[in-house]
Formats: sequence, C-alpha cells, structure tokens
Amino acid sequence: MKPDMGRLLEVAAGHLMGTTAPLLGDAYEQSNVSVLGMMLMAVGHEHERAAARRVEENGVLRRLFAKAADSAEDGELSARLTAAAASEDADLTVSALEASNAELRGLLVELHAALEEIDSPAARELEAEVWQELAASTRRRSLPTLGDT
Repeated sequence: MKPDMGRLLEVAAGHLMGTTAPLLGDAYEQSNVSVLGMMLMAVGHEHERAAARRVEENGVLRRLFAKAADSAEDGELSARLTAAAASEDADLTVSALEASNAELRGLLVELHAALEEIDSPAARELEAEVWQELAASTRRRSLPTLGDT
C-alpha cells in the first residue's frame, strides 16, 4: 500500500464536514468539527504545493541576489549575496527547503535595508523588485477558498 497524504486529508475533511458535523446535536461542536475539516483541506492543499512553492521562491530570491550583488556598497553584504545566489537546494525535503528559505528571506531583509540607504536609480529599481517579490511571496502562501479547492 502506498499512502496518499492528499487523498487521506481530503477524505478525512469530507467525512468530518459531511458526515460527523451534521450528526452532532450541539451547534458549537458542529462548528468546531466543520472548522477542523476545513483546516484539514488547507493542510492538504499546502502539502501538495509545499516543496514547489519553496523551490520557486528560493530560485527567485537567488536570481534577485545575483542581480543585486554588484550594487551592494557593503563588500561583506555583496559577498554574501554572491554566495547565496550561487547556492542550491540539494535537499528537497520541506524542512530543508524551509530552512533555506528562511535564510534567504533574512538576507532579503538585509538587502532591502541596504538599498534604502543608497540614493540611486539602480537602487530604487532593485528596491521595487524586492517589494514585488514580497507581494508575490504573499500570494504564493495564500490558501484557496472552499470554492477553489
């Protein structure tokens, strides 16, 4: 048997919302069980896209760092940007990808702060790209509504 996490979560969520919740006499408990079912659906959605979302975001950040490395006025920051741009995600487990993503996002914050201190059109252009990526990363993390699943 090959367990299918997505299917398990889908069936469990459907059972809780469609079978168990309606059988409960207490409206508060019905609501709790229905919310639990919706949370399982969200977990199933996130499970399906977890690695892909992190790989995509890590790649975007690395490309941004490669572009920004020459613009950094701080030599140490420039070296770190260059190293991060050249790094790769060799371990594709979600926990390793998340750790890499956290490190890259921390460097993005440093880059953003450094860009704010530079008065040049190139810095403003890179700063705009940072903001675009922050908005895109928020969209990547959004969960579908019930009608979207």
